Amino acid sequence: MAEYLSVGELMLRLKSPNHERLFQSSNLEASFGGGEANVAVSLANYGLNSGFVSAIPDNIIGDSAIRELRGFGVDTSGVLRTGNRLGVYFLETGANQRPSTVVYDRANSAIAEVDPAAFVWPDVFKGARWLHITGITPALTESSATLSIAAVRAAKEAGLTVSCDFNFRGKLWKYGKSAPEVMTELVKYVDVGIANEEDCQKSLGISVDAVDVESGKLDIVKYEKLTEKVMSKFPNLSMLAVTLRESRSADRNGWSACLRDNQKFHLSRRYNMKDIVDRVGGGDSFAAGLIYGLNSSDNHQEALEFAVAASCLKHSIPGDFNRVSVAEVTKLLSGDGSGRVQR
Repeated sequence: MAEYLSVGELMLRLKSPNHERLFQSSNLEASFGGGEANVAVSLANYGLNSGFVSAIPDNIIGDSAIRELRGFGVDTSGVLRTGNRLGVYFLETGANQRPSTVVYDRANSAIAEVDPAAFVWPDVFKGARWLHITGITPALTESSATLSIAAVRAAKEAGLTVSCDFNFRGKLWKYGKSAPEVMTELVKYVDVGIANEEDCQKSLGISVDAVDVESGKLDIVKYEKLTEKVMSKFPNLSMLAVTLRESRSADRNGWSACLRDNQKFHLSRRYNMKDIVDRVGGGDSFAAGLIYGLNSSDNHQEALEFAVAASCLKHSIPGDFNRVSVAEVTKLLSGDGSGRVQR
């Protein structure tokens, strides 16, 4: 298996063309995506030995999904070919004051129904050093929550570093348990936490006074308090990174992040994104950038800056996957954000 693994669901993404409303025309753009798979693809693009663990149906749709991941160099030997269907999500891209909209069609998907005991974790984790998971998979079903907790527990027993993007998805928690009931147990096995303010509040039940992300004037002191509260409740966390999105419209956002480790509170530079192409997958690209940064440098500030720059670039790329290289991220970090043609 690969050194850097992610566990979760790969989905079929069906998007209306350009900025059309869903089914405004008869066309939908088909591609693949999903939080954990997006991270695996980014890590492979950065040259890391990346692998994806999941359940994907043994049919032509599943074959195409596997082929897509392998095309990026992602190891799929940890994927079980089982189940009846691949989950689907529909995306309508917003513009100006109209927000983007996601509609899920992932009930009874392969990962939602797979027996958690089907994964032999000691075998999955042979040769691995890092596991990434999100709060999305445990939101699907009770069995997927059991699978997720079993994965992080086994990863810690095997000596892996575990990262988790808390990712709250209100449209998914429908099987009788609340997000905090499940996530507070899962996060006990996590080393590196990744979130935004809503994730901390709704996934973990931890909040501070509301932050107005639309004003363009983020109160960083509140984020210092938020990260301190989360790490106090979960002393197993070695660090917590929080993305700071200032949403002025669907097309224009301010983008930065902060990180608290056991020594200090770090704040990144801020990017002003004026013409967003696709923000779906932006958080996943941040998570992957942080994982890469932490494994290529001992400097947490540098790791944070790499993650923010990588995710800034993702907002310029259609689709779930962040199709950028380390060199391109490094170039933006050097101050070259003019967008001039490279000849």
